[in-house]
Amino acid sequence: MRARLAQHLAALRDACRRLAVAPLNTLLSLLVIGVALTLPTAGWLAVDNLRELAGDTPGVQQISVFLAIEAGKREVGDIESRLEEARAGNWHFVPREEALKRLQASEGMAEIVASLPKNPLPDAFVVTPADTQPESLERLATTFAAWPKVAHVQLDSAWVKRFDALLRLGRLVVMLLAALFAGALVTITFNTIRLQILAQAAEIEVTKLIGATDAYIQRPLHYFGMLQGALGGLCAAALVSAGLHLLTPLVGELARLYGGHFVLHSLSVNDIVVLAAIGGSLGWLGAKISVLIHLRRFA
Repeated sequence: MRARLAQHLAALRDACRRLAVAPLNTLLSLLVIGVALTLPTAGWLAVDNLRELAGDTPGVQQISVFLAIEAGKREVGDIESRLEEARAGNWHFVPREEALKRLQASEGMAEIVASLPKNPLPDAFVVTPADTQPESLERLATTFAAWPKVAHVQLDSAWVKRFDALLRLGRLVVMLLAALFAGALVTITFNTIRLQILAQAAEIEVTKLIGATDAYIQRPLHYFGMLQGALGGLCAAALVSAGLHLLTPLVGELARLYGGHFVLHSLSVNDIVVLAAIGGSLGWLGAKISVLIHLRRFA
């Protein structure tokens, strides 16, 4: 066990040495890999932030339950009990007096509201469902509409469906980009390992002659590809974080102009680890394929 561990450590040191021997080539390769991983990562973050922005925007993916004008405190309490039993998500009650005050505070509505003989607005509940899938929202709206003393249920289901379709399209585009650039990353590592093998052809032949096994020769190349891919993933994380750092103040200012507050969601530590792991796995795969193809000449 110790001998095997020592072999892997020796191969890892050899891979690090190969990376350090040509720092300029290594830096350029890491930048290319970083850019290849940056685009799908940035796209995924954009879709995630868009969904979060929609969830934080008032009125988006909410269901308004308007009671009948004649509904009293008893009916309001009954609806509250039903909402608690349904466990549909968060909700709050908007009494008709509060709704009238909000309407009166709207620009150009003060004189119109003052001229009304009585309050025409009903009591209402605003529900923010836990499950925001379009089908779930429509089922909840249908359920609410069947309750007694519920005069109207408002849900912009068409908008919700369009938004959900847009997000699904965005995720699909990001996945296609990820697959495309994953292939590019494997190709980059494939060519890098091929050049390593061609440059050290004489050394590999001598090593084979003195009895070195295929695993012994391949192991440093596998580690080289894996390290290159993992470092490229970290480079992508740095590029994405730098871009978000530049965009965050501008997005925050734009949100404030529209009366909201929003901060771009950045990469977490787990996201960075996953990105490095994906880069390392793809780098190892490219190295594995290249080694299997180009080391045959030394068999």
